Amino acid sequence: MTPRRTFSLTVAAALAAAALATPALAQNKGDVKIAIIASKTGPLEAYAKQTIVGFNLGLEYATGGTMTVAGRKLVVIEKDDQGKPDVGKAQLAAAYGDDKVDIAVGPTASPVALAMLPVAEEYKKVLLVEPAVADSITGDKWNKYIFRTGRNSSQDAISNAVALDKADHVIATLAQDNAFGRDGVKAFKAAVKKGKFVHEEFVPPTTTDFTAAFQRLVDKMKDQPSRKFVWVVWAGGNSPFSKFAELELQKRYGIEMATGGNILPAMVAYKQYPGMEGALYYYFGIPKNKVNEWLVANHYTRFKSPPDFFTAGGMSAAIAVVEALKKTGGDTNTNKLISTMAGMSFETPKGTMTFRKEDHQAMQDMYHFKIKNDPAFAWGVPELVREIKASEMDVPVLNKR
Repeated sequence: MTPRRTFSLTVAAALAAAALATPALAQNKGDVKIAIIASKTGPLEAYAKQTIVGFNLGLEYATGGTMTVAGRKLVVIEKDDQGKPDVGKAQLAAAYGDDKVDIAVGPTASPVALAMLPVAEEYKKVLLVEPAVADSITGDKWNKYIFRTGRNSSQDAISNAVALDKADHVIATLAQDNAFGRDGVKAFKAAVKKGKFVHEEFVPPTTTDFTAAFQRLVDKMKDQPSRKFVWVVWAGGNSPFSKFAELELQKRYGIEMATGGNILPAMVAYKQYPGMEGALYYYFGIPKNKVNEWLVANHYTRFKSPPDFFTAGGMSAAIAVVEALKKTGGDTNTNKLISTMAGMSFETPKGTMTFRKEDHQAMQDMYHFKIKNDPAFAWGVPELVREIKASEMDVPVLNKR
């Protein structure tokens, strides 16, 4: 072979190698596109708005205000799923297919999330679920593209059982008849080991008159000799808390209200229940760490109010995205993101979260609280009884994979 011939082949081989490498290099150039899909309209609108505010604050915090990672600009595309599974599914497909986003975050409601999971698998792109909570999202409906910073039903339920599950307690539940409510009750029942569980009551999420549901609960509980609790699993504005107080169930039958945390407007109703105990995901006055300090200070400065339940969740999701991109050097290759995020720990307003390798559920601390009626606040103030560490909660792996 002549030298000229050898040189030509060498150049041709180099050019061919460069051509093959171009797609891999291209994915690390330009903007990183992130879709956030939430119920910006519908009954969970307040939750969605908090998530979006928290997500944007989280990107700012995690990037030191630059909104870039490894020289790549972060671009957020907001979409409204209207709280409808078919709309959420279509919006996610459009985000992956038309907008060419690298990562999607959301949605607000569990039924919407369940409709979206197969879309992530179809497009082979990461979906970071925040704040939808149904266990099935990281359980039997899960696929490897799904991660979740939001707490799941088991984490809610197990932490609430810590507060309520005692040998002399009789417990029933009242929940929405949807994936959120049913998964919550299922997990709660499984976590109750010492108390006596007597009834579960499910009503449509659109229910406004809870009289019949409470009557059925009274019928099941009134003759029980022990201390009695109804644990409520509810999301949205038409909550049963005021009706419970109106019916004077504690005064008439000794039946006490119990529930988890909620957004501040919903916890206005908690003022009627001083001393009520439960467990919650977040309250701005509880966690003591630098991330939460930054969030509280900046939220007060910009919005003249404290950050709320889902603001913290949105911030946690943003920090997880940025932390993953920092670790990959800005590489948005899906398989690289998955291998990086599985088992990854990151700092949030709640402290350290870790994506469990088996199902990509963020393991996190929860907070046992007791409500104080403080006249300085419009809502019932959840005072910390104790922090329930993630290591204390035996959260089951439910994906069967």
